[in-house]
Amino acid sequence: MAEPTPKPRLPRQVRCPHCGKEAPYQGNPWRPFCSERCRTADLGAWASGDYAIPAQDDGPSGEDEG
Repeated sequence: MAEPTPKPRLPRQVRCPHCGKEAPYQGNPWRPFCSERCRTADLGAWASGDYAIPAQDDGPSGEDEG
């Protein structure tokens, strides 16, 4: 009985965090993004504050009162 031939391994694919397109992980100079365009767009969104987490004002903490 012959042994089954192993399936060729496909390159690992990851989902681009900006557009959601599948992109290769190995050898991708823009990893984890699929392209320079998505990397630049994500950086621009980060720099403009689109990813900021809003702060919550919990009121006076009591430390400033004297």
